[in-house]
Amino acid sequence: MVHPPNGGTAQGPPPAQPPPAVAPARIPAPAPPVQPPPAAHRSAVSGARDRLRAAATTEPGRLWIMGTLVAVLVVAFGAVTAFEISDRAAAADDVVSHSQPLSADAASIYRSLADADTAAASGFLAGMQEPADVHARYDKDIATASRLLVKAAANTDSSTESGRQIAQINEQLPRYTGLIERARASNRQGLPLGGAYLRYANQQMNTLLLPAAEKLYEAETGRLYEDYDSASAWPYFSTALGILALAGLFYVQRRNFLRTNRVFNHGLVAASAASVVVLLWMVVGHVVAGADLRTSRAHGQESLKVLNDARISSLKARSNENLTLVSRGSVLTKDGKHDQYEYDFTKEMASLVSGLDKAKSLAKDDTAGELPVQRAVTAVTTWKTRHATARSTDDAGNYEAALPQVIGRTGSTGQSFDQVDRALEQALGHEQQEFTRAATNGRGALAGLPVGAAVLAVLGAAAAGLGISRRLSEYR
Repeated sequence: MVHPPNGGTAQGPPPAQPPPAVAPARIPAPAPPVQPPPAAHRSAVSGARDRLRAAATTEPGRLWIMGTLVAVLVVAFGAVTAFEISDRAAAADDVVSHSQPLSADAASIYRSLADADTAAASGFLAGMQEPADVHARYDKDIATASRLLVKAAANTDSSTESGRQIAQINEQLPRYTGLIERARASNRQGLPLGGAYLRYANQQMNTLLLPAAEKLYEAETGRLYEDYDSASAWPYFSTALGILALAGLFYVQRRNFLRTNRVFNHGLVAASAASVVVLLWMVVGHVVAGADLRTSRAHGQESLKVLNDARISSLKARSNENLTLVSRGSVLTKDGKHDQYEYDFTKEMASLVSGLDKAKSLAKDDTAGELPVQRAVTAVTTWKTRHATARSTDDAGNYEAALPQVIGRTGSTGQSFDQVDRALEQALGHEQQEFTRAATNGRGALAGLPVGAAVLAVLGAAAAGLGISRRLSEYR
């Protein structure tokens, strides 16, 4: 039996130890892929950009770009001109056919109401049997005011200031006519209550009806002036685009001349001519229209306004003159020192004289318009003299003698009032004709320009494109 050796015998190497564990390296998570834009969109945009960039590096491409730009400018010039001039032509048409007639109707409503009040007082003073012509005049005035109110309401939004005043007049007018009928009935019976009804009706007229009619007139006249401003506003965008289009056409033609030594390109020349025609047509048409509209405003509408105010003052003065005799001193001013109706008469006569002076100044360059105003001035002078005589007679206690001095057929203040009224009516008719003539001419100066500008712009753009295409054909 063999035993392993002891002691100094060499031992074998120790068993190999396993290597220490090494942590695995952290591998970052992959970033989410970037989604490219849709291929179709990217290719369309980039393709167009690449084609434009490539075209800009060649002479044919540059010509194509410049031709496209000037054609777009010419079309834009025509489109903007058509839009702006259409807007101004519509405003000019409103001046002639809408806002001025409504303003004139509002003035007629005011005048009819004031004249009806005057006729009612005159008829009352005549005694129990009212003269037929005075009664007919009252009925005609009320019918005219009612008819014009219906017309104004049909052409006015009820939510506007004009609509509210029309509603106010329509509400109060039946009440006023009812008071007048009560005054007439009492007067025919010889009852003194008739005078009280008449004074109350006059109060309703002066505190409710006439103020509403005046506000209606001011609202319609304000709308007329807004239309004037819109029609006269200068077309700045059209002018700027026209100059820019001509500058672009000039640049392209000059460049063509410097590079090819060719003086004219027929297409570009035609486009330039069309643009020049549109620009000149727009400028001249607008200048002429503006001049005619300013004439219609200064020598027509302003004169109409002054004459209407003067006529209304004469009507109110006549009504107060009649009521002075009706009240016979029973209505005093707040200080108790003066007759209220005589005080109001004096105030309205001063307004009438001032209005006639202004009307004469406006008509000084127009003999046909100045003559009726001068007749009105002469009649007012006579009226004031006769009124002073009638007041002296009445103040002396002779009412029966003062009455024919006020309402008599001849030699009375009533005759003077009728002369003033006829003269002012003639002056108003003349100024209305002057307005219509000038405003119609102003509207006509813009007629056809919107369509003409659009057509010439299209033709000009087509000519520019044709001129550039002929030049491009040389490179093929």
